[in-house]
Amino acid sequence: MSSVTFKEKDSTLLQQDTIDKKVDSVLNLMTLEEKIGQMNQYNGFMDFTGPVPNVEDTERKFEHIKMGYVGAMLNVRGVKEVRAVQKIAVEQSRLGIPLIFGFDVIHGYETMSPIPLAEAASWDLKAIQESARLAAKEASAAGINWTFAPMVDVSRDARWGRVMEGAGEDPFLSSEIAVARIQGFQGKDLASQESIMACAKHFAAYGFPEAGREYNNADIGTSTLYNIVLPPFKASNDAGVRTFMNSFNQLNGIPATANTFLLRDILKEKWNFKGFVVSDWGSVAELIPHGYAKDGKMAAKLAVNAGTDMDMESHLYVNELVSLVKEGLVDSAAIDDAARRILKIKFELGLFDNPYKYCDLEREKKVMGSTEIINGALDMALKSIVLLKNENQLLPLDKSGQNAVLIGVLATEKNSPLGNWRAAAKENTGVSVLEGMQQYDENIIYSKGPDLTLGKIEFTKEVLINNSDTTGITEAVEVAKEADVVVMVLGEHGLQSGEGRSRTQLGLPGLQQELLEKVFEVNKNVVLVLNNGRPLALPWAKENIPAIVEAWQLGSQSGNAIAQVLYGDYNPSGKLPMSFPRNVGQVPIYYNSKSTGRPSLPSPDFVFWSHYQDEVNDALWVFGHGLSYTEFEYADLSVIDNYSSNGTIEVTVKLTNSGKVKGKEIVQLYLRDKFSSIARPVKELKGFELVELEPDSSTPIRFILDKSHLGFYDNEGNWFIENGSFDIWVGGSSNAALKTTFELNEIE
Repeated sequence: MSSVTFKEKDSTLLQQDTIDKKVDSVLNLMTLEEKIGQMNQYNGFMDFTGPVPNVEDTERKFEHIKMGYVGAMLNVRGVKEVRAVQKIAVEQSRLGIPLIFGFDVIHGYETMSPIPLAEAASWDLKAIQESARLAAKEASAAGINWTFAPMVDVSRDARWGRVMEGAGEDPFLSSEIAVARIQGFQGKDLASQESIMACAKHFAAYGFPEAGREYNNADIGTSTLYNIVLPPFKASNDAGVRTFMNSFNQLNGIPATANTFLLRDILKEKWNFKGFVVSDWGSVAELIPHGYAKDGKMAAKLAVNAGTDMDMESHLYVNELVSLVKEGLVDSAAIDDAARRILKIKFELGLFDNPYKYCDLEREKKVMGSTEIINGALDMALKSIVLLKNENQLLPLDKSGQNAVLIGVLATEKNSPLGNWRAAAKENTGVSVLEGMQQYDENIIYSKGPDLTLGKIEFTKEVLINNSDTTGITEAVEVAKEADVVVMVLGEHGLQSGEGRSRTQLGLPGLQQELLEKVFEVNKNVVLVLNNGRPLALPWAKENIPAIVEAWQLGSQSGNAIAQVLYGDYNPSGKLPMSFPRNVGQVPIYYNSKSTGRPSLPSPDFVFWSHYQDEVNDALWVFGHGLSYTEFEYADLSVIDNYSSNGTIEVTVKLTNSGKVKGKEIVQLYLRDKFSSIARPVKELKGFELVELEPDSSTPIRFILDKSHLGFYDNEGNWFIENGSFDIWVGGSSNAALKTTFELNEIE
């Protein structure tokens, strides 16, 4: 029956007082096969506005939609396509239950914002939320109502390509950003036409692959699991995220897709998660090569019993679950629970009231690439840039007659700045650095230098790097000789980071290091602009290059944002969300490590302490680092212990802009529990504040700490606080020098 008929014949369904009652009413009408159908997600498999191809698999999937055996689709986009598929489900299936349409809206839809790691470098929660809101607005106008974002995996390993998709190495910052993104995507009302459903992924420990190798096993202790990995997921749940996606990796020898401990014990029982869990692409079937299931039938049983509610592209639920239930190997209650969770969200999205609510052609035309969304992408890009080094105030560039030249193949790239996860973006629509700088100097001289990549670059293919053809280096060196300043745009292509893109070397790929050194030989006034999706190991550059700008892959407005920072129309304020290593041998490297029993050198030349023979221990650029075109000073750090009266510790500090221009500073507070029943990190971020000050002005900054900041999880996942001594630092990075101490004695 059609959706309209469904409403007419069971009008009492829509008159129930609660969505739960509506869901139960639908469930009572469904066959076992239809319930399992809700748990099945297919990738787009044809042009739904044309005839059905005479291909067996395609015909079968098409029939499944007509039979109500599909609950969601992914990678079907555009109003015409979405409407066509939804019409099949709603008007040809027996119950007319609408589909959910998912898509990887990771950092924008058609208009690209900075990659998520870059957005995290802004530390600007309002801007990050707005970026997600605009992405949701554009995606929803194209028929999408579900994004597979945010990725909230904490990761300390720059070798892993998917660090570009997360918020870095710190659980506190990652949690705050996760909430901001979820609130941006889902809005205040999930039923709003401009809201889309968010998905916290990848549950859990995906960001800890051994050796940084994609999909590899995660081998971590329970203290790391509870205190580092899980907090952003719990924050996502507390913020009302409607879906979780499980991860590809094993944890304690059990793949996450079939991990009852993660999915049922923690997520659905301890945290009382009410949404649904979707597998990652094909991860139910991957239980077989993991060595955890002998065949597809066993894989389906293990996954559904563990708590995975929807099967993305394994086709095993739809093929195997009916027989598994009939044989008594899967309880029908598990099917009911999964189907109920999925149906509930369809009601929350308002799809039962209007299955075509996201299918407005006029809205699609109006919203795609609108001025509001483009301006939002530029604003986010500006706030994401980090000034790493600026000796002798080489930056900002002089707008009046300075002879600047631009070098590097990435400087003219219009695809690479869009970053990875940009399937809906139009090719070559990013603003290049050259185009951005030409807004200030239309006659700027440009030299390409050597090529970075070889051949066609595709999402599913390895990026081939040029390591031998030096054509272009000589010309670039000649151009640089007579310049007042040389701007060099170097780094990674946008598709060198992301899923399946792990690296064992973290320097500049290809011939870029050679180019950089040869240009520097003839002109010391070099501004290095980095385009990259992960921390890079650049010790030579830090030692020699006077000005370095971390400009990531900044999306559609990349070149405009970079030019505005280079020429001083925007004062950079970003801070690093991940530590940059000196050498790949230091990785994983992170600021919130735990002390060893031998943390420091007891005497000169003594060997038995925690160190390397050939490198220092600390990072090249630390977590939280980022400079400005002005200077900030910190003073008068004080602590007021109100814990006995109201359960809080008040921390205040005076911030002064001692420079000559207005600027923003991200004031960061770090804490250490010095002595604990479970050893705590040497330093932990527990608060931050984004402050803008005029030159020669000061302001007091106030932080309030409570039990959520002072406690930690034990190895069974229980939260508690202990009495003891605490160090507090406040400053502009994790290397903050201003420090004080307080004693906590009020815990009984």
